Amino acid sequence: MRIAVLSGKGGTGKTLVSVNLAAAAAQALYVDCDVEEPNGHLFFRPEKVESTPVDVLIPQFNWNLCNGCRVCVDFCKFNALAYINNQPFLFPGICHSCGGCTRLCPQKAIQDVPKNIGSIKRGPSGAVTILSGIMNTGIASGVPIIHRLLQIVKEEEGLVVLDCPPGSACTVMESIRDADYCLLVAEPTLFGMHNLECVCNLAKIFQKPFGVVLNICTGEENPSETFCRQNNYPILASIPFDYEMGRLNSDGEIAVRRLPSYEKLFRELLSTITLEIKRLCA
Repeated sequence: MRIAVLSGKGGTGKTLVSVNLAAAAAQALYVDCDVEEPNGHLFFRPEKVESTPVDVLIPQFNWNLCNGCRVCVDFCKFNALAYINNQPFLFPGICHSCGGCTRLCPQKAIQDVPKNIGSIKRGPSGAVTILSGIMNTGIASGVPIIHRLLQIVKEEEGLVVLDCPPGSACTVMESIRDADYCLLVAEPTLFGMHNLECVCNLAKIFQKPFGVVLNICTGEENPSETFCRQNNYPILASIPFDYEMGRLNSDGEIAVRRLPSYEKLFRELLSTITLEIKRLCA
């Protein structure tokens, strides 16, 4: 069972929900897909962490064979290749490692060479296994790292909680591709409501069942709640504005391991999602 937790913007409490949802389970795999700024490990503090490098292939030219035919330059739709001083010039930061230039070169003047773009770290924290992708500074896209994370997830059984990147860009699309359910986290502001609408539309485009968690609820007007009720989107849980929760979160503590009320809330949330997935699969 794969639950993707996402939000339309940063700072809504997506990681808070992801971490506590995984910690509330008897056993779980927590996957931090926010490869630009992974921070789930700061809460779980995994031990015996193993690191695996993630490489992609980029073109390397043999100038003794290249005749300047421009076939590779004309093919590249990402403009990672330019024709300068009668020869191709590579901008490695925007190369998407598709390999098309290597395959099309009539002179066989291009070969693919590995380039490190980040790493994947894995380690246990109690009954939760932590899997985090980390992208190197200056890399244009974290999609290859997320793709590698999801390849590992396919081999796992049981509960998997995917802590997605914020927003609705390519990295989020890659993260939810194989999810069984999307859990959308929203804050009680107009800005939060508009971003919630973006991820609701994304979940519908990918034909993923979804529900909403309202965070930082104060009991006052909540545009995100109004939006959900107007569109008949299921609200699965409401997390109150709570100074104690805020203190625990800022200290890197997991609320379900400290406060019985939040242990109950997240266990009930997990149970609700599990029953919904079973109903949809029946």
